[in-house]
Amino acid sequence: MSRRLTVFAIVIVLLFVAVAVQAMNVQFFRASALDASPLNPRNSSTSSQFPRGQIVAADGTVLAESVPTAGFYRYRRVYPLGSLTSGVVGFAGPSYIWGLEAQYSNVLSPHAQPAQSLAQVLAPTSAADSLNLTLEPALQRIARSGLAGRDGAVVAINPQTGAVLAMYSNPNYNPTPLTSPNYQVAKAAWLAINTKDAHGLPPLGLVATQQTFPPGSTFKIVTTSAVLLGKPQLWFKKYPSVPFIHLPQSNVLLHNFGNVPCGGDVQEMLPPSCDPGYASLGLDLGGDVLATTANAFGFNTTPPLDLPGVVASYFPPAASFLTNLPGVAYSAIGQQNVRESALQNAMVAAAIANGGTIMTPHLMDYVTGPDGTVISRFKDSVWKQPLSGAQAARIVPLMQDVARFGTAAGWFLAADEVGAKTGTAQTSLTATNTSTDDWMIAFAPASHPEVAVAVVVPFQAVSGTGAAIAGPIMKCVIEGALALAAGLPATGTSTTCPA
Repeated sequence: MSRRLTVFAIVIVLLFVAVAVQAMNVQFFRASALDASPLNPRNSSTSSQFPRGQIVAADGTVLAESVPTAGFYRYRRVYPLGSLTSGVVGFAGPSYIWGLEAQYSNVLSPHAQPAQSLAQVLAPTSAADSLNLTLEPALQRIARSGLAGRDGAVVAINPQTGAVLAMYSNPNYNPTPLTSPNYQVAKAAWLAINTKDAHGLPPLGLVATQQTFPPGSTFKIVTTSAVLLGKPQLWFKKYPSVPFIHLPQSNVLLHNFGNVPCGGDVQEMLPPSCDPGYASLGLDLGGDVLATTANAFGFNTTPPLDLPGVVASYFPPAASFLTNLPGVAYSAIGQQNVRESALQNAMVAAAIANGGTIMTPHLMDYVTGPDGTVISRFKDSVWKQPLSGAQAARIVPLMQDVARFGTAAGWFLAADEVGAKTGTAQTSLTATNTSTDDWMIAFAPASHPEVAVAVVVPFQAVSGTGAAIAGPIMKCVIEGALALAAGLPATGTSTTCPA
């Protein structure tokens, strides 16, 4: 009997210990995550009992605001531009909260305001602040029109400040049902936007920041940078003009696009995007130099964008190449296991445009109080500095040559001084399933860059290329961004671009 009581007592003590450990886990270790969770009823329900602050675009367009409504929930969040900006703005309702609504919930929710008078000291006031963004709706519309319903993403950044000018993705979603006071309606919408489409992408998973794809030849900008950083003597090395090379440690042949012979030094190989030459260059550089350079650009580190769910791009560790020389060759041209987000690739373009410096990307511009007074502004800061100004300046004309007479030729106006790089990543090459992920990155004007852009359109037919698929979108985004920078409407100069 005594033994049974002892065992029973031990079990009771262990249960108490388990409860104590879980309580500590919830209250201390997971407190921040649970507090910010879109499933936290306290976060979401308060959004419908009191008016939240507005979210406002760079042009003054209201992207989110609270309107009075009848019923238990006194306010409901509305989103005038709907799915055009939902991927970034998100939603806030009685049941769920996401996106900038969640990221800046402490700003947008009613909170104690600074006392401006004795009356306010005696009777403190509570109100919400408003969030003003760097996002340009006109560029969002251009991106949406260019993608034309296809899965993909467009990211445009001011390379000098890191301000995100456009961030549009497909698939996306209508935020309205997620603010419904009816829990079943909101839950059904939540489940729907977390359901993957035919290509495995969920609408809630913003393609621009939460999905990565093989970057293909756009990665050659990083490989070119690796030459300057690790083995500058390779800048002038001449590689033979051949349609393919034999990869070491294997019987595999690495062919150029269309099996067209190509070669030369870096300056000659980048404009036509010579695969055999750049694969050989990668082998000469080695996996350690490539990995170090990729990490310097921000690969394997989560970009500090002020938005939930941002993921890191991936480049294999140097150790993984020790017995895998073919992997070095393929990684040097953005294939193998290399994966990149549109946000990261836009920052690669921005680094070259901005003298080797990647500024911290951000969507928040400034916060205003209830009376419209500016309370705080985003302070520009450097995130990464992979190159010196002199090193970046050697790559700028090569990317201009890509736009002038290389793989991106024919898309841009000479006056726009565009520097670009295309990418066509082969992701599946079987008899029944052929596809490519088609890319282009670019910046303009080269003499005083105002915008750096990445466009990715994945899951395309193998006959497509980065130039053919991403080129028309890039053209219109560049033209629109330069027009806005000049104080003009983002209409572009071509009838193929949306007004």
